[in-house]
Amino acid sequence: MPQTKAIISIENVVASASINQTVNLNQITRSFADVEYHPDQFPGLVFRLKSPKTATLIFSSGKMVCTGAKSSQQASEAVKAVVQKLRKGKIDIRNEPITVIQNIVASGSLGGRVHLEEAARQLPKSMYEPEQFPGLIHRMADPKTVILLFASGKLVCTGAKTEADVYRAVNNLHVTLEQKGLMIYA
Repeated sequence: MPQTKAIISIENVVASASINQTVNLNQITRSFADVEYHPDQFPGLVFRLKSPKTATLIFSSGKMVCTGAKSSQQASEAVKAVVQKLRKGKIDIRNEPITVIQNIVASGSLGGRVHLEEAARQLPKSMYEPEQFPGLIHRMADPKTVILLFASGKLVCTGAKTEADVYRAVNNLHVTLEQKGLMIYA
Protein backbone atom coordinates (compact mmCIF):
# COMPACT_ATOMS: atom_id res chain seq x y z
CA MET A 1 0.00 0.00 0.00
CA PRO A 2 1.43 3.46 -0.84
CA GLN A 3 2.52 5.65 2.04
CA THR A 4 -0.05 8.22 3.09
CA LYS A 5 1.12 11.57 4.45
CA ALA A 6 0.91 11.84 8.22
CA ILE A 7 -1.24 14.69 9.52
CA ILE A 8 0.58 16.65 12.24
CA SER A 9 -0.63 19.48 14.45
CA ILE A 10 1.63 21.49 16.79
CA GLU A 11 -0.25 21.67 20.11
CA ASN A 12 2.15 23.48 22.43
CA VAL A 13 5.54 25.15 22.23
CA VAL A 14 7.41 25.72 25.50
CA ALA A 15 10.09 28.41 25.44
CA SER A 16 12.39 29.73 28.12
CA ALA A 17 13.54 33.33 28.01
CA SER A 18 15.73 35.68 29.96
CA ILE A 19 16.07 39.45 30.13
CA ASN A 20 19.30 39.18 32.17
CA GLN A 21 18.11 41.42 35.01
CA THR A 22 15.99 41.08 38.12
CA VAL A 23 12.37 42.25 38.12
CA ASN A 24 10.05 43.27 40.94
CA LEU A 25 7.06 40.90 40.73
CA ASN A 26 5.08 42.90 43.31
CA GLN A 27 5.45 46.01 41.13
CA ILE A 28 4.14 44.04 38.11
CA THR A 29 1.17 42.85 40.21
CA ARG A 30 0.36 46.47 41.14
CA SER A 31 0.61 47.59 37.49
CA PHE A 32 -1.38 44.73 35.92
CA ALA A 33 -4.66 43.69 37.55
CA ASP A 34 -5.05 40.45 35.58
CA VAL A 35 -1.74 38.77 36.44
CA GLU A 36 -1.65 35.86 38.91
CA TYR A 37 0.93 35.97 41.68
CA HIS A 38 0.78 33.87 44.86
CA PRO A 39 4.36 33.88 46.20
CA ASP A 40 3.38 31.66 49.16
CA GLN A 41 2.42 28.90 46.68
CA PHE A 42 4.76 29.46 43.69
CA PRO A 43 7.67 31.88 43.11
CA GLY A 44 6.58 32.90 39.61
CA LEU A 45 4.02 35.35 38.31
CA VAL A 46 1.64 34.27 35.50
CA PHE A 47 1.18 36.80 32.69
CA ARG A 48 -1.46 35.72 30.15
CA LEU A 49 -1.88 37.07 26.63
CA LYS A 50 -5.07 36.73 24.61
CA SER A 51 -3.19 36.90 21.29
CA PRO A 52 -1.23 34.76 20.87
CA LYS A 53 -3.08 32.79 23.57
CA THR A 54 -0.17 32.03 25.90
CA ALA A 55 0.81 32.05 29.55
CA THR A 56 4.24 33.33 30.53
CA LEU A 57 5.72 32.62 33.93
CA ILE A 58 7.93 35.48 35.08
CA PHE A 59 10.43 34.99 37.90
CA SER A 60 12.18 37.72 39.89
CA SER A 61 15.50 36.56 38.35
CA GLY A 62 14.27 37.85 34.97
CA LYS A 63 13.82 34.32 33.66
CA MET A 64 10.55 33.43 31.92
CA VAL A 65 8.79 30.34 30.62
CA CYS A 66 6.18 30.74 27.89
CA THR A 67 3.64 27.98 27.19
CA GLY A 68 0.65 27.62 24.88
CA ALA A 69 2.14 28.91 21.63
CA LYS A 70 1.39 26.96 18.45
CA SER A 71 4.76 27.66 16.79
CA SER A 72 8.32 28.65 17.71
CA GLN A 73 7.78 32.04 16.09
CA GLN A 74 4.59 32.58 18.11
CA ALA A 75 6.43 31.71 21.34
CA SER A 76 9.14 34.30 20.60
CA GLU A 77 6.50 36.89 19.66
CA ALA A 78 4.59 36.19 22.90
CA VAL A 79 7.71 36.77 25.02
CA LYS A 80 8.42 40.03 23.15
CA ALA A 81 4.78 41.12 23.61
CA VAL A 82 4.99 40.46 27.37
CA VAL A 83 8.18 42.53 27.62
CA GLN A 84 6.54 45.38 25.62
CA LYS A 85 3.49 45.32 27.89
CA LEU A 86 5.71 45.41 30.98
CA ARG A 87 7.57 48.43 29.59
CA LYS A 88 4.26 50.20 28.80
CA GLY A 89 3.25 49.48 32.42
CA LYS A 90 6.38 51.42 33.57
CA ILE A 91 8.34 48.29 34.52
CA ASP A 92 12.04 49.02 33.91
CA ILE A 93 13.23 46.37 31.46
CA ARG A 94 16.55 47.35 29.91
CA ASN A 95 17.35 44.25 27.83
CA GLU A 96 15.72 42.42 24.96
CA PRO A 97 14.58 38.90 25.82
CA ILE A 98 16.67 35.93 24.70
CA THR A 99 14.27 33.10 23.89
CA VAL A 100 15.12 29.40 23.54
CA ILE A 101 12.63 26.70 22.49
CA GLN A 102 12.68 23.89 25.09
CA ASN A 103 9.98 21.51 23.91
CA ILE A 104 7.41 21.11 21.16
CA VAL A 105 4.39 18.87 21.65
CA ALA A 106 2.50 17.74 18.56
CA SER A 107 -0.36 15.37 17.85
CA GLY A 108 -0.80 13.48 14.64
CA SER A 109 -2.29 10.64 12.69
CA LEU A 110 -0.51 8.18 10.39
CA GLY A 111 -3.68 7.49 8.39
CA GLY A 112 -3.89 3.80 9.26
CA ARG A 113 -3.83 1.37 12.16
CA VAL A 114 -0.64 0.03 13.73
CA HIS A 115 0.30 -3.47 15.02
CA LEU A 116 1.56 -2.22 18.41
CA GLU A 117 2.74 -5.57 19.85
CA GLU A 118 4.79 -6.32 16.76
CA ALA A 119 6.04 -2.72 16.59
CA ALA A 120 7.26 -3.02 20.20
CA ARG A 121 9.26 -6.11 19.21
CA GLN A 122 10.76 -4.58 16.07
CA LEU A 123 11.40 -0.96 17.04
CA PRO A 124 14.46 -0.33 19.23
CA LYS A 125 13.89 1.73 22.39
CA SER A 126 10.16 1.00 22.41
CA MET A 127 7.98 -0.06 25.30
CA TYR A 128 4.43 -1.37 25.17
CA GLU A 129 2.60 -2.47 28.30
CA PRO A 130 -1.12 -2.27 27.45
CA GLU A 131 -2.15 -3.07 31.05
CA GLN A 132 -0.47 0.17 32.16
CA PHE A 133 -0.88 2.47 29.13
CA PRO A 134 -2.72 1.87 25.81
CA GLY A 135 0.07 3.28 23.64
CA LEU A 136 3.55 2.26 22.59
CA ILE A 137 6.28 4.57 23.92
CA HIS A 138 9.02 5.00 21.31
CA ARG A 139 12.21 6.89 22.18
CA MET A 140 13.81 8.13 18.99
CA ALA A 141 17.52 9.03 19.04
CA ASP A 142 17.56 11.29 15.97
CA PRO A 143 15.78 13.62 16.24
CA LYS A 144 15.70 13.18 20.03
CA THR A 145 11.97 12.80 20.68
CA VAL A 146 9.49 10.54 22.41
CA ILE A 147 6.48 9.37 20.43
CA LEU A 148 3.39 7.89 22.06
CA LEU A 149 1.84 5.72 19.35
CA PHE A 150 -1.65 4.23 19.54
CA ALA A 151 -3.20 1.30 17.64
CA SER A 152 -5.47 3.77 15.81
CA GLY A 153 -2.38 5.33 14.20
CA LYS A 154 -2.81 8.47 16.28
CA LEU A 155 0.28 9.75 18.08
CA VAL A 156 1.76 12.40 20.33
CA CYS A 157 5.33 13.58 19.72
CA THR A 158 7.22 15.42 22.44
CA GLY A 159 10.76 16.57 23.11
CA ALA A 160 11.48 18.20 19.75
CA LYS A 161 13.23 21.58 19.72
CA THR A 162 12.11 22.60 16.21
CA GLU A 163 8.99 22.08 14.11
CA ALA A 164 11.22 20.45 11.48
CA ASP A 165 12.29 17.84 14.05
CA VAL A 166 8.63 17.01 14.78
CA TYR A 167 7.93 16.36 11.09
CA ARG A 168 11.19 14.43 10.67
CA ALA A 169 10.51 12.23 13.74
CA VAL A 170 6.95 11.38 12.68
CA ASN A 171 8.01 10.78 9.07
CA ASN A 172 10.93 8.54 10.14
CA LEU A 173 8.61 6.49 12.34
CA HIS A 174 5.97 6.26 9.61
CA VAL A 175 8.50 5.10 7.00
CA THR A 176 9.96 2.51 9.43
CA LEU A 177 6.50 1.14 10.29
CA GLU A 178 5.65 0.83 6.60
CA GLN A 179 8.99 -0.84 5.73
CA LYS A 180 8.38 -3.39 8.49
CA GLY A 181 4.79 -4.01 7.35
CA LEU A 182 3.34 -2.76 10.63
CA MET A 183 0.78 -0.35 9.13
CA ILE A 184 -2.77 -1.53 8.35
CA TYR A 185 -4.76 0.55 5.86
CA ALA A 186 -8.53 0.02 5.60
